Amino acid sequence: MSNPAWRKRALVVASGVAVGALALAGCTPSAPAPDESSADASVIVAEVNELTSFNPNTSQANLDINSKIAYLTKSGFFYIDDEMGLVPDESFGTMEKISDDPLTVEYTLNEGLEWSDGDAIDADDMLFAWAAVSGYFDDYTLDEDTGKIVSGTQYFDVAGSTAGVNTTEVPVVSDDKLKVTLTYGTPFVDWNLLNLIDQPVHVMAEKAGVTVEELITAITTTPKGDPAAPVTPNPTIKAVADFWNTGFDVTSLPADESLYLASGPFIVDAWAPTQSVTLKLNENYKGDMNPSYNEMVIRFIADSNAQVTALQNGEVDVINPQASEATLETLEGLTGIEVLQGAQLAYDHVDLKFDGVFADANVREAFLKTIPRERILASLIAPINPDAEVLNSQIFVTSEGAVYQESAAQNTSDRFAAVDIEGAKALLNGATPTVRVLYSSTNPNRIAAFEAIQASAAEAGFVIENVGREDWGAQLGSDIYDAAIFGWISPGVGNAALPQIFAAGGGGNYNGYSNARVTELANQSQFETDEDALNKIKFEIDRLVFEDGYGLPLFQSPGLIAHTDRVQGVTYMANQTGPIWNFWEWTVGE
Repeated sequence: MSNPAWRKRALVVASGVAVGALALAGCTPSAPAPDESSADASVIVAEVNELTSFNPNTSQANLDINSKIAYLTKSGFFYIDDEMGLVPDESFGTMEKISDDPLTVEYTLNEGLEWSDGDAIDADDMLFAWAAVSGYFDDYTLDEDTGKIVSGTQYFDVAGSTAGVNTTEVPVVSDDKLKVTLTYGTPFVDWNLLNLIDQPVHVMAEKAGVTVEELITAITTTPKGDPAAPVTPNPTIKAVADFWNTGFDVTSLPADESLYLASGPFIVDAWAPTQSVTLKLNENYKGDMNPSYNEMVIRFIADSNAQVTALQNGEVDVINPQASEATLETLEGLTGIEVLQGAQLAYDHVDLKFDGVFADANVREAFLKTIPRERILASLIAPINPDAEVLNSQIFVTSEGAVYQESAAQNTSDRFAAVDIEGAKALLNGATPTVRVLYSSTNPNRIAAFEAIQASAAEAGFVIENVGREDWGAQLGSDIYDAAIFGWISPGVGNAALPQIFAAGGGGNYNGYSNARVTELANQSQFETDEDALNKIKFEIDRLVFEDGYGLPLFQSPGLIAHTDRVQGVTYMANQTGPIWNFWEWTVGE
C-alpha cells in the first residue's frame, strides 16, 4: 500500500503486470461522447506526493502516485471498479481461460494497437511482460535466517511476488503475433489478475543495447533458472532487467520520450517539478476509455488544508487528502462541493527490521509493548470515525468483518492490547537500546505517531532516534533505520500481498523477515483455490508474524474524496487508484 502528506506504498500496483485475485465478469462501459462544453476542458486533480518513476512495478518505485500515472497512460486487459470487481477492457484485448488442467490462459490483443510513438503493440510486448513478472530466469537462493541472496541471480526486482506465475512455461506466440498462450504448472488462484502488458519491448531492447529479435530470442531460449544449479547470468536478460529495475526512475520529465510512452488514453506532456504533471490525450490510443476532456493536470499539494483551499478557490477540481476532523469540517461547510467518505483498503503500521538492535526477540517484544496504539487512534482517527478501533491483524482490516474478528481472536495480538512499560522493562533487563525510527517527516499523522511512540518507549528505557525524512519511501529496506512507520494500500483484490510482504525475499519485505513456515504458507496461498482453506493459511500467517514480533498494525485508514460540481461522475474508491478509477466517465462543465 504512499506522502508528503499522505504517502503510502501500494501492496500491488493496479496497472501493468499487477497480480491480484478473484474477478467479477463485466464489460467495459463506453465513454460519453465529447461535447462542446467539455472537449477542450482541463481537469485538475490534487495529489499529495510527486511522481518518482514511470515503472511502478519495482520494489523501490511501488508508490501509489506512480501507479496512478501508469493507470492514466497505460492500457491493459482489465481494470478494477469501485465495487472491487474485475472489469475486462475488450477494446484492448481479451483474456480467456481455455483449460483447467493444466491451467491455460490465452491473451489476445486487438489489431492495430500502438504505443504513442507509433510502434505496434504485439505479442513481443506480452512476452517481455511475462519475463519481467514471472521470475522464470531467477536462480537465486536466500539465506533462511536473513532472507538475503547468497547465491545465483535475481533479474527483475518485482515489487510483488512471482509465486504462481513462476510455474508457467515460456508463452506460445501465435503466427499473427497478437496472441500468447500461457500454461501454468499448477493451479493459480490469481490467474485472472495477471495483466500481461508492461513496458514497450522495443524500448527495453534499445536500452539493453540489442534488437527486439535478440531480446525475444534470449527470452524464449534461455533455460529456466534453477537455484540448485545457478549459472552465469544471461547477458541480454541481465542488461534489460538492470534497466527495468532503475532506468524509469525520474525527478523531472526526461528528454528521452521513450521512457514514458503511452498505450492508454493519456500521455505525459509536461512536468514542473514539485508543482504538477500535465497529461494530454494520446492521439494513438484506439480504446474505448476516452475521456470527454482533453487534459488532466495532477497538482502536487502535500498539505491537506492547502488541498481544501485550492478546491474552494476553484484551483483544483478533485482532491483526495489525508482525512482529518478539521479537513472534513471545512469541506462540509463549503457550497458546490461534494464530499465522499469511506474506509480505505489501507492501514498504518510499525515494522521492525530483523537485524541490528531488533535481532534480539526480547528487544522486539519490549519495543512493541510500548507502542501506544489506543492513544494514536484516539488522536488521529477517532475524531473522524468515532467507531474506529485499533487494528489487530497484519492480514485483514476491520471493515472485512467476521474474517478479521476470527483472525484477531487467535493471532496473539492481545499481548499488545495495552501499553505495558513494566513488561518492556523486564524484557530489557536494564538495557537501553537505541532505535532509529523512519517515517515521512512531512506527514502530520506519521509525525504524531512517531512522537507518541518516542515518548512511550523512552519510559521503558529505549533511546529513540528520529530518522524521519521526506524520501522515506526510497529508504525502506536500507540500513539507516530499525523501525518504520508507514502504510500499505491494497488494490482490493487478490492474495499477492502475502508473499510480497511476508515471504523471505518478497518485493515488499523490507524488514528482512524470514520464517520458513511463513514463506511456505505465503507461497502456498497463491495456489489455494478453496476460500476456507485460504483463510486458514492467512490465519496461521497472521499468528506467526505476531509471535515473531514482525511489528504492529495501528489502524485502518479513513478515506476522503471531494470534488467541485464542475466535474461529475466521481465516485468513492477505497483502493490505491482513488478517484481517478473511472476518469473516462467524468463529465466537465464550464
